[in-house]
Amino acid sequence: MQIARLSDLADPAACPRLVVKVGSSLLVGREGLRRPWLEGLVAEIDAARARGQDVIVVSSGAIALGAATLGLEKGGRGSLADAQAAAAVGQIALSGLWAELLGGHGLTAAQLLLTLDDLEDRRRYLNATATLTRLLDAGAVPVINENDSVATHEIRFGDNDRLAARVAQAARASAVLLLSDVDGLYDRNPREPGAQLIAEVHGVTAEIHAMATGDSASGMGSGGMTSKLQAAEIAEIAGISLAIANGTHERPVARAVEQGIGTLFLPRRKAAARKAWLGGRLRLRGALVVDPGAAHALARGSSLLAKGVTGVEGSFRRGDAIAIRDAAGRIVAHGLSEYDAEECARLLGTHSSEQADILGYAPRSAVVHRDQLVLL
Repeated sequence: MQIARLSDLADPAACPRLVVKVGSSLLVGREGLRRPWLEGLVAEIDAARARGQDVIVVSSGAIALGAATLGLEKGGRGSLADAQAAAAVGQIALSGLWAELLGGHGLTAAQLLLTLDDLEDRRRYLNATATLTRLLDAGAVPVINENDSVATHEIRFGDNDRLAARVAQAARASAVLLLSDVDGLYDRNPREPGAQLIAEVHGVTAEIHAMATGDSASGMGSGGMTSKLQAAEIAEIAGISLAIANGTHERPVARAVEQGIGTLFLPRRKAAARKAWLGGRLRLRGALVVDPGAAHALARGSSLLAKGVTGVEGSFRRGDAIAIRDAAGRIVAHGLSEYDAEECARLLGTHSSEQADILGYAPRSAVVHRDQLVLL
């Protein structure tokens, strides 16, 4: 059974495993921790478990909680050092809070703190998958956050929307529910008169991206609608549905699924697990620019040959994940390079018959083989 509407997120047959992401502004308001609201959400998680659904929580809030405790300005986001210090203090309070409230319903909380590299490196990604699977099999509720106390600007997700989508991939979830401070995706800025809520999206296109704003309405979190659309793209590659719903109300999950208020992104495809991981990667070592002929060939399922490559960006080694861009600069695929960047530059536009003389050894069958490539 496939997810077709928001109400299916509460159906164990259509959605046996759900990832729920909670934003900072939902947990921590201007008056401090919103404990009664969180108690209501935990009751909804308990109800989902009683229905037979696995639930994974991706919870923001550590920086906001820690900043309040330490008296840091700008919600703890004034500097990287402030954010790391706030996270170190706030994460203890956050994990303790989840453990306490879930425990009140007889549920066991399990904390996982992840960095970007934990889900970008293939071996560590598989380890995270194994850990999540074992925890869920044992009946625990994993509560996940980015490890902000050690993450830097260069090696971080930057928002928990994309983290939630990557966790959903690793956990083989059916859907992701992003609880935010808006009802969903609007056709324009929701503050503008006449803005319309979009109920369903079948594939995130350039037109859909044009509707988004990168700002967080609350000023508390690090994400906005742009990050949520990026999360939807990551989820879609793995055939995972993603919904955006307003979490500011009491019992926000029930409001979304029973009243159908929110935006549901329905995937158009489902890549194999390894290709889904590759397509969802957020950090790439470089890029290859291809001509229109090569772009069309890739769309038909072909490998990328050197003849169609017109440019090389970045410094990468054989086996590194890279982007493949068309002439307009649009990323059309991710792939694992068969050559170092310097070798790719030497092979630009050449036929396979010429490459042995250039390289000094027999060339490989492609610059990026189709088995190591996923279209976006």
